[in-house]
Amino acid sequence: MTSSDNAASSSPDPTVQPVPSAVVQQVDAADATLHNPHVAVLSIGSNLGNRLETLQGAVDALADTPGLRVKAVSPVYETQPWGVSEDTQGTYFNAVVIVRTTLPPSSLLERAQAVEEAYERVRELRWGPRTIDVDIVSYQGVVSTDPGLTLPHPRAHERAFVLVPWHDVEPEAEYPGRGRIVDLLPAVGDQGVQLRGDLELVVPL
Repeated sequence: MTSSDNAASSSPDPTVQPVPSAVVQQVDAADATLHNPHVAVLSIGSNLGNRLETLQGAVDALADTPGLRVKAVSPVYETQPWGVSEDTQGTYFNAVVIVRTTLPPSSLLERAQAVEEAYERVRELRWGPRTIDVDIVSYQGVVSTDPGLTLPHPRAHERAFVLVPWHDVEPEAEYPGRGRIVDLLPAVGDQGVQLRGDLELVVPL
């Protein structure tokens, strides 16, 4: 962790401090402006630059999207890079974002990719380092084999850096086609995922 990562937030551990009721009411009121919204789960991660600041920027950008409301953001976890040797890349900060949206899956994907492009995400190497990664994990229980956007995410059920923070914000959640998150967790183990209780991402109002 760099000092710039830590400087972005010194708030208490969000797993200990409940969300103030006033914040919940404001977010719920904002949801009233959406007609028949769908719930989607997104995974965000960064291992380049100011990781916490970048993740917060991604959350803010999602919240600024017409037809989308951020309902919850998980605690921040620090994880080893996936699919490569630990000494070849820096560690990731990862989190899960729960949104309600009237956007169809294809438009939500376009928005996620636009956020990545804004942070100059480079796709030269598979599992390469990245400023930001925004993945749609699930969308209202939809199951699709479309190669442009497979739903749910075809590999997220194997990854602790997705399942652990998702379980934090939605303990009763189900992974479409695979069952409850709580039942999937024992199979993946912790995979070196560590809670960063000294860091916090904020739900935009």
